[in-house]
Amino acid sequence: MSLNVLVVDDQGIVRAGFAAVIDAEEDMAVVGEAADGAAAVRLAEELAPDVVVMDVRMPELDGIAATRIITGRQNAPRVLVLTTFDLDAYVFDALRAGASGFLLKDVRPAELLQGIRVVAAGESVLAPSATRRLIGHYASGPATAVPAGSSRELETLTGSQRTVLTLVASGLTNAEIAEQLGITVGTVKSHVNALLRKLGLRDRVQATILAYDLGLARPNPPGPHL
Repeated sequence: MSLNVLVVDDQGIVRAGFAAVIDAEEDMAVVGEAADGAAAVRLAEELAPDVVVMDVRMPELDGIAATRIITGRQNAPRVLVLTTFDLDAYVFDALRAGASGFLLKDVRPAELLQGIRVVAAGESVLAPSATRRLIGHYASGPATAVPAGSSRELETLTGSQRTVLTLVASGLTNAEIAEQLGITVGTVKSHVNALLRKLGLRDRVQATILAYDLGLARPNPPGPHL
């Protein structure tokens, strides 16, 4: 099945370039293009794409606000944010708005295509610099208030699931977690799926944010064996 993609960028030449790269793939099709956030919100509802490739800085309605509206709907598409600016505010705001990924516009075509496939499959993708900045922000900042009900939800996790949650939050892939804990990748996937379901989270990005909000994760957390 072909992945339907909506491309959003206020620069026509950039938008056309992304669209050309995506349309050249057999398993992808660009179903629409938008030059601002307001048009993105409208087209996302009309066209029901699987993935929205979203710019941040745009007129009328920026990409962060548009992402928040789009991901707040039922059966929302995944949003992959692409921006020229690797700034803390953009990274944090995009993820909290519901984006499933954050990449820089100078990403190689192959990495962009892989990012689209990854978020379409329900996973998340972050530029390495974004992951480091996210972790650094929570490591150096003051403790945040625990969201209402979160402690109770965490109590439903098994010890293994809590351990995997902290490692997910450190930016490790399933394969890296499996190697660190001495278990199979399939077992890691099962733990990730279970903890996302129990906590009512959409993907690994949301899990990472929650883990840092609750103080469960720190830079380079230890990895006790299950």
